[in-house]
Order: sequence, then C-alpha cells, then structure tokens
Amino acid sequence: MSIRLHDLHHACLRVLDIDEATARWSVQFGLEVVAKEPGRSLLRADSEDYCLELVQDAEPDHDHSAWELAADCSLEEAAKHLDACNVSYSREPDGSLRFSDPSGRGLQLLAHRERSAIELWPDAGRRNEPPFGMHPRRLGHVNILAPNIAETTAFYTDVMGMHVSDKLGEAGIWFHVHPEHHQMAIVGKGPAHFHHIAFDIVDWGQLRVFLDHLGRHGRWLGWGPVHHNLARNLCAYVRIPEENLFVELYCDMEILRLPHTPREWADDAFGSNTWGVLPPRSYFRFDEAAVHSERHQLEAQGTPLPPLAD
Repeated sequence: MSIRLHDLHHACLRVLDIDEATARWSVQFGLEVVAKEPGRSLLRADSEDYCLELVQDAEPDHDHSAWELAADCSLEEAAKHLDACNVSYSREPDGSLRFSDPSGRGLQLLAHRERSAIELWPDAGRRNEPPFGMHPRRLGHVNILAPNIAETTAFYTDVMGMHVSDKLGEAGIWFHVHPEHHQMAIVGKGPAHFHHIAFDIVDWGQLRVFLDHLGRHGRWLGWGPVHHNLARNLCAYVRIPEENLFVELYCDMEILRLPHTPREWADDAFGSNTWGVLPPRSYFRFDEAAVHSERHQLEAQGTPLPPLAD
C-alpha cells in the first residue's frame, strides 16, 4: 500500500490583507479570482479548479501545498498509509488530510476529481470562458529549502510516493509524479523554508512580457533569466517579499520518458545553469537584510551580503 498522486493541485499562502493580496496576485500574475469570501480567496491560472489559495493571517508565509490523489488511490487508502508510516494528520471538513513534512512544510491530500470532457481538451481547444488576458498555463511545481535533505527525501519518496527525477550533487533533489521533469524539489540549505511556487508559461517570448509587466509593478529578479541544465527549462525567479517566497516563471520543461533512471548532475555553474551564472546568496535567504541587499543590488556595488544572524 502506498500513496499515489495525480498532480500538484494548489499552493496556499497566508497573507496579511486578503483584499490587497487577492488584487495583487490577480493583476501582477494574471490569475483569475474564482471564489472570494471573508478571509479567503481562490485563484486559477487557466481552467483548473484553482491553483492558489490565499488565507488572511497575521504572519504571512506559505501555509501548505495540496496534492490531488490518483484515481486509484482513495483518501482512506492514503490515511492507512500515513498511519503505517506513523505520520500524524488531521481530517478537514471536506475529508482531505492535513499534515507536515519533516522540514515543517504543510501538506494536504485531496480526493481525485474526475474531469469533464471539455477539461481534458488542450487549452487552446476549449471555448468555455477562457481566463482574461495574459495568464500562466498552470501551477507546475513547488520547491523548499530543507537542511535535513536525506530525511525529507525519504519522506517524499516513501510516504508521498514520489519518484526521483535528478540530483544536483548533494545540494538538491527533484521529484516527479508524472512525466514532466518535476513537481517538487528540495534544496539542502538551512534554515528550512518554503522557497518558490512555479507557474508554467507558454514560451520565452511570454516570459519577457511577464517580466516587463512585473518590472512595471516594482518586482525584481532574485535570479535569472536562467537556462537550467537539470530539467532543461528556461525560467526566472521573482521575489515576493510580502509572502516570503519566490515565484518561478518557466517554460520548456523536460518531459521524461518513463520509467526514468535518475541522473546526477555536478553541483557547479553548468549543472545549475547552462549559461553559467549561479544564484546570488540572497536567493537562498528571506531575512530583511538579504531582501534589501538583493533589491538594491548592493553586492554588485561592492557591499557584501552580511551573514545570516543566528
């Protein structure tokens, strides 16, 4: 018995002001608001139920990542597997299961939902109320920082049923639940922190349009543009200090031929980025000093990033 996943369903973020955050994510990232109630909003990229949940809270941050179970794995089966793995969980009113990984990141398992015929068509083939204007195609993956990388890796393979796609030396590991290269990744750095959510966009041209649009809204890149050797995708990482995370915008992700044998890439500039530019140290930090240094390009001007306070 094991958990079998269909795909990443949504990410949930805690936000300080639900009205401000809902408008910001909608306008800046082209997400459509599909439901809004006091203290909670649901947004979608294209035609999914929703891919981003916002909940009002005094401490903005990542709340949980939700995974939809495969059609042949019920919530009861998933619960029994969690019991067998000695993972504590709670049941939500909708029957879904809530728990945490070893790094403290919140997780949710949702029951599989059968899609209607129109939902199974490619995006361009649908004629049912398309999202407005520029928008991502979908939420593609999530990434966390976890210093206990071996323990966290075992959790995502043995408990969550994910498969290893690739490794970057001892520095990181990527997982898949379907043929796209990864839906989850861990970078072995501390302190433990949720790092980014990633939206799939059409191509390099749309990436430029998105980044120009975000630049007009005062956003900046923590790293990028990048051409990852591992996974092959083109991408850029946009800092979101309001919720203490990054957003990756990516296209051209590698599609694996299953069954896939994991590869190990060298932990060097070429392994991370075909174009050879490694991320700045601020990319792995979320403290005020790092955000300030990155925002004002202080390292490029000769001012080193101060060490992370203990």
